[in-house]
Amino acid sequence: MNNWLHVALIAAVVVVVVVRRLRGEPLNARDLFAPPVVLTGLGLWALSQHHGLGVGDYVWVAAGAVLGTALGAVRGATIRVYEREGVLWQRYTGRTFLVAGASLAVMAGFAVAAGHFGLAPDARPVQLSIGVGFLGEALVVGYRALSSGTPFAPERRDSNPLRGSDRFGG
Repeated sequence: MNNWLHVALIAAVVVVVVVRRLRGEPLNARDLFAPPVVLTGLGLWALSQHHGLGVGDYVWVAAGAVLGTALGAVRGATIRVYEREGVLWQRYTGRTFLVAGASLAVMAGFAVAAGHFGLAPDARPVQLSIGVGFLGEALVVGYRALSSGTPFAPERRDSNPLRGSDRFGG
């Protein structure tokens, strides 16, 4: 697949997830964990396609994954998790975007440092960076949801990811 098209598809997935969560959406396990698992899996696959990476590259990838997960966890702490219609909902807040902006700056600095130390650009797949960030977020939101005692929302019946908050209807 063309690298440009690949990045565009990833960006589209991220935009859909962010827009839905900005508007507020029912919180169910599939919607919470599917995007980070898919993006992290794609990132690991992309990483596996590049041979000749050194030990230092893999150490840098691991450190970046830990940092990205931690920054995602901080972002997850800013997400509003609340009860509506007897089930959990989630919504991004202004603080979520402040933390996201700071996270982008930190990760950009991390990437610049990687380049400065001569690490291979192929050892830094975008999908992996985005996926682990969403994974950190999902772990914190999932923990908060489980701790609330309110049930997760049921999975949507439709397959349209852009559909609004009338998901419980027919």
